[in-house]
Amino acid sequence: VQLQASGGGLVQAGGSLRLSCAGSGRSFSNNVMGWFRQAPGKEREFVAAIGWSGSTTKYADSLKGRFTISRDNAKNTVDLQMSSLRPEDTAVYYCAARATGVTVFATTRTAYVYWGQGTLVTVSS
Repeated sequence: VQLQASGGGLVQAGGSLRLSCAGSGRSFSNNVMGWFRQAPGKEREFVAAIGWSGSTTKYADSLKGRFTISRDNAKNTVDLQMSSLRPEDTAVYYCAARATGVTVFATTRTAYVYWGQGTLVTVSS
């Protein structure tokens, strides 16, 4: 069972980037999926989460309006579209999944049981 994040890179401030997380080994269609990020020297923080069907989402208050989470259960993927990027968005971005069958959103890292390896996003000023 694996989550593989991709799409990170170097982007200028104001630009956009789309991250993707692909699940393998099993379907994640019955898992709440989330994205977290960890900047150098800081704690890992919640970015966004999405429900099973993709119709419900939750965002960190500071990121609302700039980031959009989506999922494609047929492809077993979860994406994070990031726009109007700022230097402070520089971080390693991780995708994660809650336990199967759980429907409640969570913003704490301990609530997620599956983790991807992370993809680095660097925003230059």
